[in-house]
Amino acid sequence: MEGEIPAGEAAGSRGDDELLAAARSGDAVALEALLVRYQPHLYRFGLRMCGNVDDAGDVAQESLISMARSLPDFRGDASVSTWLYTIARRFCIKKRRRSKFAPVAEDPIDGPGRDTALGLVDPAPGPEQTAAGRELEAALITAIDGLEPGQREVLLLRDVEGLSAPEVAKVLGLGVDAVKSRLHRARVLVRQRLAPLLGAAAGSGPRRCPDVARLFSEYLDGDIDPAVCARMEAHLVDCADCRDDCAALKRTLSACRALPEPPVPPHVGTAVKAAIRAFLADR
Repeated sequence: MEGEIPAGEAAGSRGDDELLAAARSGDAVALEALLVRYQPHLYRFGLRMCGNVDDAGDVAQESLISMARSLPDFRGDASVSTWLYTIARRFCIKKRRRSKFAPVAEDPIDGPGRDTALGLVDPAPGPEQTAAGRELEAALITAIDGLEPGQREVLLLRDVEGLSAPEVAKVLGLGVDAVKSRLHRARVLVRQRLAPLLGAAAGSGPRRCPDVARLFSEYLDGDIDPAVCARMEAHLVDCADCRDDCAALKRTLSACRALPEPPVPPHVGTAVKAAIRAFLADR
């Protein structure tokens, strides 16, 4: 195989499995397409888990290079995304151990790619709507960063990156029930911190209601039985406060799923491609 990655072939529309199979057979274009596809996701994950842009760039770069080098050993018993986030998490843990007292993330909210509202406003928002969307986005990032690491990584993988609960469990080496328990708690905490921007109360206060926000989180994942679901729906008919709680949680999850990918520093992409070319040349 030549060390240079050829250009001009459209590979971006091919699925992960197809690209992976092609990359394992020596297709450099397919390998580069996988790198391009996952680089911003791994960078975003690293940024939220490590807390600064330099470590996030290292996580993305090291994860992708590790993926390329371990292609021959990949048995296909997990999805490409599960495999890559498992690698990225390992590098994040190493970074956190080396930078125990690292500062809180300084990801700029007004940089390139940050001008779009979170999918909670009209496709062509006015200035006030855009400002509100950016305010919510900034608050969401702060809320996610404020979670303890175990809850943060579950919420990032499930609600931001879109992995299924079993896939998250595989990445973290946990049972699915443990993942869901952490996830529901993390969702409720983030909703509470976004409450002022969502027009909802921060907590249940003196109300003697069931934990509807948690139940609604479980409901969204299909984790409550029909009888509990029916009781929850009946309660929501009569309780405007709990309806507001559920609406706020739903908006919180929508915001998580629409969180933009931060721009990957050009030097990270350049370094990854250079490393991959060197790797290919040695094969």
